[in-house]
Amino acid sequence: MTLQVRLAHRFAGFDLDVDFTAPQGLTVLFGPSGSGKTTVVNAVAGLLRTDAGRIAVNDWVLTDSAARRHLAPHRRRLGYIFQEGRLFPHLSVRQNLLYGRWFAPRGAVAPDLDRVVQMLGIGPLLARRPGACRAERKAASPSAARCWPPRA
Repeated sequence: MTLQVRLAHRFAGFDLDVDFTAPQGLTVLFGPSGSGKTTVVNAVAGLLRTDAGRIAVNDWVLTDSAARRHLAPHRRRLGYIFQEGRLFPHLSVRQNLLYGRWFAPRGAVAPDLDRVVQMLGIGPLLARRPGACRAERKAASPSAARCWPPRA
């Protein structure tokens, strides 16, 4: 699986212009604070519509500004673990873990929720809402991204 990213976006006082291809395997974005790492990831996830660009996984086009194509974030089926714990505050931890099932393709194999919960040691948090978890959110938030297998 190859990720192709070409994007340009203008912020007040900062112009981001990125063009790279990430081969299959682990890819790391690194650079100083404010250099655009999170912006690139947000664009790939569909959380930011850039001024111009094209983002594709193999031949699956996620964004193409020239063709006016922007696949909605929930249709991308990408796993994204935010720097800060992000869970839907109105849902329990269990409901957050199961949220991806609404967007999984028909016939998708359900994840082994018990295994994920046990592996991360978050069983006592399942009935709580994120606001009641405080520091434990760091364990619960990544598990939400792992529960439903992403397409890419």
